[in-house]
Amino acid sequence: MPWFKVRERLAVRQRVAPGSQWHLHRRWFVTSAMDPLLDEAFAVAAKNRLDACLDRLDAPRAALCTHLQARWKDLFGATHDLLLYDPTSTYCEGAMAQAPKAKYGYRRDQRGDGRQGVLAVVMSPEGFPLADEIMPGNTSDKTTLKLFLEKTQAQYGKAQRTWIMDRGIPTEETLKDMRQSDPPVADRVGTPRAHWEQFQDEFEKLPWQALRATVAVKLLAHSEEVYVRVQSQGRHAKEIARRRRKLTKLLRTLRTLRRTRQHPWKRDPLLHKLGAAHKTAGAAWGFVQIPRPKVRAPVHRDPFKFELRHDQLQDAEARDGHYLLRAVRAGDQAGPLWETYLRLTEIEAAFQTFKSDLRLRPIRHPNEPRIEAHLLVCFLAYGLHVTLRKRLAAPAPGLTPRAVLETLSGILMLDVHLPLADGRELVLPRYTHPEPEQRLVLEKRGWALPAQPPPRIRSPPRPASVPSPATKSQM
Repeated sequence: MPWFKVRERLAVRQRVAPGSQWHLHRRWFVTSAMDPLLDEAFAVAAKNRLDACLDRLDAPRAALCTHLQARWKDLFGATHDLLLYDPTSTYCEGAMAQAPKAKYGYRRDQRGDGRQGVLAVVMSPEGFPLADEIMPGNTSDKTTLKLFLEKTQAQYGKAQRTWIMDRGIPTEETLKDMRQSDPPVADRVGTPRAHWEQFQDEFEKLPWQALRATVAVKLLAHSEEVYVRVQSQGRHAKEIARRRRKLTKLLRTLRTLRRTRQHPWKRDPLLHKLGAAHKTAGAAWGFVQIPRPKVRAPVHRDPFKFELRHDQLQDAEARDGHYLLRAVRAGDQAGPLWETYLRLTEIEAAFQTFKSDLRLRPIRHPNEPRIEAHLLVCFLAYGLHVTLRKRLAAPAPGLTPRAVLETLSGILMLDVHLPLADGRELVLPRYTHPEPEQRLVLEKRGWALPAQPPPRIRSPPRPASVPSPATKSQM
């Protein structure tokens, strides 16, 4: 049996109905129409064949990525001169004794109870994935970029590409190497707020330029770089609301702690409760001044006082909604640079699809080769997802891949059994007639259902052989 058919079944199933290998083998395949679509019998979903395919899957990874990039270029004109890059984390379940990359590290999904892996993806601005890699769970974001720079050049050749990244990913040394490489690599990257103080006076002298009703920008040229300061009213309101929720909860906790009628207070329990409040409040903790009780000093209600740092809070709220971008060889227009940076939302949406619709997490495979294979299956499934989304963009822009799959899943495949005179059965595989809503989806996309599968004749099962009396006597 061709292995590519097993790979097709794995990728399609991961997009349509992700789940365990056991469920695929015992439930999903027999209730789907993959056998006539692949023109293969149940052997394509045999348990041993699935495991063998996963063990073989990681070998052609680079060739598959190159093939997909060429197909997307032919179908949609996709290019890879502008690249989006971002890492995320995905948690594992189990001891992961045979998976060295499963480590404890910074958790983006608030699951600090288990090991994890760091997943990094390179995408085109249209959302087509070009490369991916699973790295140890304790890998710092700042150390991941260099690997992908080398990997992209090795796979797609050297070219004058532009990388778009969020702040905290590239270091100053990495940016310098990118800009001095041959050919030089341009960048569009968010900048930590620590750089604001360096250019604060220069930005104050520049006027705001309105790009939208709620977005204004300032552009400052410095040496070969340009800096763009962005002011977003929507982001301003969001950041203030988030901080005030945290701060309100912290103040409520401190007031409740001060009203505790426990005399005399004990220093260690108080510090434990303050530590728990600090962890919950996060950055909001810095806006409240709380004197720490001294060792062996009496602890009671009167000395335990806290005060809101109004000056620091006002300064923070004045900076809310503002963020700084930096770029090299980006021209002198702030609008296009800001629009280019906004394309990072494409990769954030891709991570959401990976973790929800494609069930990338949790990772349950016990060893590293199977984890790599699982990641590649999800990568191929996302390729199907984004291809379907692009196919729907022109004829039906309001339709999403999820809505299309949910609507068309109502078309059922049935087997009609007709007995023949010689004891055999005539089996007629037939799909049901589409309902009006399903016909509308098919018409919007310009799809036509394939012809009904051809009939087949099945022989009756052989009766179990009954041993003869002579055989019984010998037994």
